[in-house]
Amino acid sequence: MTVPVVTRAAVLHAPDDLRVEDVPLRPLGPDDVLVAVDAVGVCGSDMHYFATGRNGQNELRQPTVLGHEASGVVVATGSATPVAAGTPVAVEPAVGCGSCPTCRSGRYNLCPDGTCYGSPPTHGAFSEYVIAPSRAVHPLPDGVPLELGALIEPLAVAVWAVRRAEVAFGHRVLVTGAGPIGILVAQVARAAGAAEVIVTDVNDTRLAQARTLGATAVVNTARTALDLSGMDRLLECSAHPAALWEGIRTLKPAARATVVGQAAPSVDGLPLAHLQRWEIDLVSAFRYAHAFPAALELAAGGQVDLAGILTGRFPLADTADALRAPGNDPAHLKVVVRPSAL
Repeated sequence: MTVPVVTRAAVLHAPDDLRVEDVPLRPLGPDDVLVAVDAVGVCGSDMHYFATGRNGQNELRQPTVLGHEASGVVVATGSATPVAAGTPVAVEPAVGCGSCPTCRSGRYNLCPDGTCYGSPPTHGAFSEYVIAPSRAVHPLPDGVPLELGALIEPLAVAVWAVRRAEVAFGHRVLVTGAGPIGILVAQVARAAGAAEVIVTDVNDTRLAQARTLGATAVVNTARTALDLSGMDRLLECSAHPAALWEGIRTLKPAARATVVGQAAPSVDGLPLAHLQRWEIDLVSAFRYAHAFPAALELAAGGQVDLAGILTGRFPLADTADALRAPGNDPAHLKVVVRPSAL
């Protein structure tokens, strides 16, 4: 096909100011692929940028296309890429520069010069087309429908979080937060061999879905005290410091707590003496590295149910509504934008 020079995309100009307009596409390089975008998941980071113009320590500095959870079909390729046109793919939005010592060590998620689709000022995937290096696209196996390919990215987050937590066979695992990531983390923990996975939240609808998708027990902490002890692992997915501190108190000696949800720049209340006394490891997880293959295998093999967290679909013209939807209806888990480039 003739490679387009512009694409229709949803561009964030300022908080609550999203416009669908033409955006230039960079030229297709020798190792690049052009992806016609089928679906893009709405992430909490997209919602933060849309609502406030910032997410964590990054802020909107110029008009930017959001969105980083994408799937689509390769429709054109550079001269040196191994991926064939017509291949359905999940797009990995942050692959690092590929050449610095950090990337060469394998930890490209920590690349000092890395960029991520949809993280201002880097344009993202709420767009009819995206151009990506071939190493950033992962062919979808037959067991993963194209639309659900957009959810491979958050599943990769969960895979990496469970790796960082070092969940092992027989472990008792506490997951705080029953949003999309928390529910995916719970499923991956079960797939890793956890004997017990308890999920907490304050939303009964989300907790019910967590139970349906494999949690062995759920607790609504808005009305029930978290009366647990002897847990092997805590994965904190709610981004609420109080949930982390409370979860740490449930851990047995020599256990591990992993921060998965977007952390605030600084928080008070860290029970450092408690961590030291019982030699509880406190670690963090940032995106993922080399996690897409495992995520694809889990989804294709049915060990993780992606369809169970998909609760809404919006056309590109209604991207702003998609970004508002989870806030307007907390029962939503994952909504996707369908740019319909195919």
